[in-house]
Amino acid sequence: MLKESPDHLDADLIIKLYDLRREATMRESRRLILKEYWPRTAEDALAVLRSEHPLNTAWRQTVGYWEMVYGMGRHGIINGDFLVENNGEGLVLFSRAEPHLQALRAAGNPRTMANAEWVATNTEVGRQTATRFRAMVAAKLKAEAK
Repeated sequence: MLKESPDHLDADLIIKLYDLRREATMRESRRLILKEYWPRTAEDALAVLRSEHPLNTAWRQTVGYWEMVYGMGRHGIINGDFLVENNGEGLVLFSRAEPHLQALRAAGNPRTMANAEWVATNTEVGRQTATRFRAMVAAKLKAEAK
């Protein structure tokens, strides 16, 4: 059963999730992924799955974190819209990987980014946020291609 509206328990979870994002390893992983993970092809997207890839550890740390966070919304632990209002960064990563999800899932875990996909398609704030991030990603990749 999905939570219809946030309450004080949701607020407490949001604060705890924020604290986890500030942990040094998590902060560095997020920084690396946000700065350097811009797959243009399925091959680019899949490269990060190789253990020797310089972003592999950051990829696993970051994707794992956001899947845990968005899973809380998907499974009704926290109100999904409230969750995304305060944790949209994972949808930046999702928007970059989304065109290559089929390849990522086929090469690794078939549930890769399933929770991020859920919040991007099943919550109002998630749909709005993902639409905005998809446009930003497309514009950046288009500008770089010129």
